[in-house]
Amino acid sequence: MATLKKVSLRRELGLFETTLYGVGVIVGAGVYALIGKAAGLAGNAVWLAFAIGAVIAAFTGLSYAELASMFPKAGGEYTYAEKAFNRRVAFLIGWLIVIGGAIAAATIALGFAGYFSVLLKTPIIPVAAAAIIVLSLINLWGIKESAIANIIATFVEVGGLLAIIIFGMKYIGTVNYLELAPIGLPGVLSGAALIFFAFLGFEDIVRLSEETKNPKKTIPKALILAVIISTVLYILVSIAAVSIVGWEKLAASDAPLALVAQVAFGQKAFFVLSVIALFATFNTVLVTLIATSRMMYGMAENHGAPKIFYSIHRKFKTPWFAVLVTAVLSAAFVLIGKIETVASLTDFTLFSTFAIVNLALIFLRYEAPHLRRGFTSPCNIGKFPVLAALGAASSVFMLFQFETKLILGGIGLVLLGFLVYELFIKKM
Repeated sequence: MATLKKVSLRRELGLFETTLYGVGVIVGAGVYALIGKAAGLAGNAVWLAFAIGAVIAAFTGLSYAELASMFPKAGGEYTYAEKAFNRRVAFLIGWLIVIGGAIAAATIALGFAGYFSVLLKTPIIPVAAAAIIVLSLINLWGIKESAIANIIATFVEVGGLLAIIIFGMKYIGTVNYLELAPIGLPGVLSGAALIFFAFLGFEDIVRLSEETKNPKKTIPKALILAVIISTVLYILVSIAAVSIVGWEKLAASDAPLALVAQVAFGQKAFFVLSVIALFATFNTVLVTLIATSRMMYGMAENHGAPKIFYSIHRKFKTPWFAVLVTAVLSAAFVLIGKIETVASLTDFTLFSTFAIVNLALIFLRYEAPHLRRGFTSPCNIGKFPVLAALGAASSVFMLFQFETKLILGGIGLVLLGFLVYELFIKKM
């Protein structure tokens, strides 16, 4: 059965498990899809685009690390915004994250089903819905069990990348890695803007704060380590990929890493990479479901959602109602089928969130300078956090890179969230 907070979330995760959560969701959603398009912009210097993208991601990642060391709560961004600004801003951020998380889980589940269909000729929508159900049951079962599933999947997907890196070593030196073809430095910078999307997911780590041992120190370390590990993997894979097939073929391929694997390991590599992609998408859906349900739990903890979302299952020590609602929302988006345009709203919600998180850190440096911090973002001018300012500026810049209809859709989501707050949440 379940109860309202008489039972606490179970602190099961150490630095190893928490770091792998971050690596799993970052790598699972990134390099498998984006490396070809980035190579088309940056040429053989695609590794440099990954490095620049990592630096941009680090601006916001370091802000998350400092805030997580101050407020180790499952609500993550909701808590940061409430402490820095007010409950209305906090709810809008939480609202965007929950909706974006449900859409993201559905989209990636459809990707999982697509790979599954290629292998076994199964229908896509039923398999995607089944994946949501199975992964939600793992989410409900317990954070330790979820961590075990995550560790296995992460090792498989990282193993695939390591195989490409190791095989590519004998090709090292076959191309000029500073060749900024086809359009020079602007292409590298455009590639870096695209590559930024390959680092999304690091923010999910903060929502494990109430299930992590010594979160004030563990969460910042795990976040930083996950970004560093993913960056090293991305750079080495990109160097290996252009060495094995060249940037032109990489850019022309719809499945760039499958092409690299096929050249490296022969015709059977397509099947192997498809299986690895199954693990990668499986892993990303799991972490997304966990992060979204913990955001709902954290919002309820801070009176930003109905109390029922704060209920903990007595046996499993997981937020059962938040898990259930996350599953239902994600399954509903799966039933839409083709949701590419809607799915892009997840990126809009993320950059909106990143801007608020960076601004929250800047605000709290001045309004709460004496709050104990387990980690402090570097590069400061007095109290002013330079990297947080760069993170806020880059996030706002990225918001305006979307198509007009997506920007309008994102604004519509914000207005809907504002309406929900005024009608249902304000008086709670």
